[in-house]
Amino acid sequence: MVLAAAVTTVVATAPAATAAPAAEQGPAAEYVVAFTGSPEAATAAVQAAGGSVTDVTEEVGVALVTSSNTRFLDDVRARGEIAGAARNHAVGTSDPGMPHRFADERPAGRPGGGGPGHGGGPAGHGPGEEPLADLQWDMEMIGATPDAAQRRATGKGVDVGIMDSGIDASHPDLARNFDAARSRNFTTDMPDIDGPCEVPSCVDPADVDENGHGTHVAGIVAADDNGFGIGGVAPDATLVNVRAGQDSGYFFLYETVAALVYSAEIRLDVVNMSFYTDPWLYNCTSRDEYLEGTVTDEELAEQRLVRDLLGGALGYASSRGVTLVSSAGNAATDLAAPTRTDETSPDYPPDAARPRVVANTCLTLPTEAPNVISVSAVGPSTTKADYSNYGLGDIDIAAPGGWYRDLVGTPAYMTAGNLILSSYPLQAAIAEGLADPNGQPVDDMSVRYCDAAGVCGFYTYLQGTSMAAPHVAGVAALVVEAFGRPTGHGGRALDPAVVARVLAWSAEDHPCPAGGVEDYSDEGRDPVAYNAVCQGTTDVNGLYGEGIVDAAAAVGGR
Repeated sequence: MVLAAAVTTVVATAPAATAAPAAEQGPAAEYVVAFTGSPEAATAAVQAAGGSVTDVTEEVGVALVTSSNTRFLDDVRARGEIAGAARNHAVGTSDPGMPHRFADERPAGRPGGGGPGHGGGPAGHGPGEEPLADLQWDMEMIGATPDAAQRRATGKGVDVGIMDSGIDASHPDLARNFDAARSRNFTTDMPDIDGPCEVPSCVDPADVDENGHGTHVAGIVAADDNGFGIGGVAPDATLVNVRAGQDSGYFFLYETVAALVYSAEIRLDVVNMSFYTDPWLYNCTSRDEYLEGTVTDEELAEQRLVRDLLGGALGYASSRGVTLVSSAGNAATDLAAPTRTDETSPDYPPDAARPRVVANTCLTLPTEAPNVISVSAVGPSTTKADYSNYGLGDIDIAAPGGWYRDLVGTPAYMTAGNLILSSYPLQAAIAEGLADPNGQPVDDMSVRYCDAAGVCGFYTYLQGTSMAAPHVAGVAALVVEAFGRPTGHGGRALDPAVVARVLAWSAEDHPCPAGGVEDYSDEGRDPVAYNAVCQGTTDVNGLYGEGIVDAAAAVGGR
């Protein structure tokens, strides 16, 4: 586990203590332990319960612990210094073959045909536009272009944390904006779910992305306006990798909390979070919230701990000036409905899920936490994408996320151009079969761009609220530059509450559809599963929140 010096990392030395002789030993497992006193007292309590502290994030009172004691959770919870404990993830598992976590963001049944890629310099673009700008309908929709918002702000002096699967810092569109000195990886590869470790420590360097998701998100936020490939919303913002996601796409509790605290300690301006925290899609606090399905005491304790620790870490980050932006989720779920059906939790270990129906007081995190801007997704028609979660009071703002089935009845229906094009690591693309061994796209869902000097970059099309959130994070960076106060050394800072207000009042209002229901039958979707009831007004409603984010309006560019 890697923590920066800015975060107080303590592995306290305490008097040796042993677990009770009767403790039964099993495979080593990893736990998150919350404590109320000092790290030293917590370490002693953990040791007495048969555990070993491997890391501490003192700012929010949480420790990462390993133990082979099969009764560790019961034993450590009985200690007075301990506020709560839960499994983080097993150190070793017997469930290999974890599927790509973000597979639903690459539409099935896509057309083949071998995309040849693009090459050469700009042609047919407006002044200052990037060579692939004609493929970025999303930037045009929100006015994040050189002739609109970027006349007033480009994100210069603003630090954006990408809390994801990593960032490929070698990508030509990201290299100049990447801050290697402050980037950190808080995860350790787990071979049974992440594949073989690439380095002996199993802790990947902070400048790589074996998954691809984080690099795609980073390009949306801040791909460089360098006459190469694409442009991001805030092309001069600084990108800081605060990796909390495994190669396989899991985001475990301790890693997420540690990354949030670190983001606060180094005073990032904006953090993008395109994920939910494993293993629970919805986190409940009592049995009364379970309407169907069963739950154990340990599972409830785990869900409560997720809520408490994430809530604390998110609040800590917000209080230190971090604007927090999160994707709303891709389950086509009305988050404002009284109940929620969950067929995936717990999603770790793999195949552990038990279907349940829970009350809407069971929260998906981080998107439903206070101090977090929750983002739904629209396609190029500005209609809410069929997959996007929604709900009055849950969605704060909408943004382009791509929608493969948009523009039904036109030649654009079910084409790559309806999705979001962004940067992608070449090696990940080859490993996933998006590119051949020579780096050429295998179909028109990806693009390879090379300049006259022979420098090449790989890009792919994805859809999801994961793609919508970084558009908002990028606009937040523009707002911080435009209205923030100087911090020295060229930096800017702005209260997250002010950023949220600017995003809200500048968003482009989007009314509910006629009749109050967005019907996806024409797009070939099951009405029961996908049709979305739109509650609210043109000003604020459940599908679009305050409206579609507008970069140009947010900074006075139009």
